[in-house]
Amino acid sequence: MRHGKKFNHLGRTASHRKAMLSNMGASLLLHKRISTTLAKAKELKKFVEPLVTRAKEDSTHNRRIAFSYLKSKEAIKSLFGEVIEKVGTRPGGYTRIIKTGFRLGDNAEMCIIELVDFNELMLKDAAPAKKTTRRSRRSSGEATSTPAPAAPKAAKAASAPAPVVEEAEEAPVAEAEVVEEAPVAEAAVVEETTPVAEASAEETSAPEASEEGESEEK
Repeated sequence: MRHGKKFNHLGRTASHRKAMLSNMGASLLLHKRISTTLAKAKELKKFVEPLVTRAKEDSTHNRRIAFSYLKSKEAIKSLFGEVIEKVGTRPGGYTRIIKTGFRLGDNAEMCIIELVDFNELMLKDAAPAKKTTRRSRRSSGEATSTPAPAAPKAAKAASAPAPVVEEAEEAPVAEAEVVEEAPVAEAAVVEETTPVAEASAEETSAPEASEEGESEEK
């Protein structure tokens, strides 16, 4: 009975399934990406990732255990060499599955399984995006946080008392001009009126003197 055994048998016996996963695992480590069906790729992911985790510690024991699964010296050299140099810093998730559609004939769902840090196109697309987002957030946070609220306050504080001071200074000046002009106008009026009055007085006194002289002669 197969109670509790839920893994995918892939339509093969145990020996056939182990040999197939061993060959696929060696091909993935050597070529860094292979194309297969989605069901096989999911089983291969479970097969390869524990071997990559074990390869982080390079020892004779770990090499012999990896060789018992892969059965390939070239795959072991690649696993403990270039693969660990790029993927070894990750805590897990060493492979990526990309769906590519359905196969003609049996309509099986196909995909590409690859090691994550060996896809140069995706690394080029992802690297600038991370840098720009981090830089833009830091620069925008620093630029908008501190000076923005302080600028309007300073502008209001500088602009509010300015008109009051100008009005206070201009008001006495206008009054002084009015006050200073008033005496000038009065003096002009006084100066203009006095000679006229004196001239009229002289003119009135002149005929009177002439009349007195004529009366004396008579």
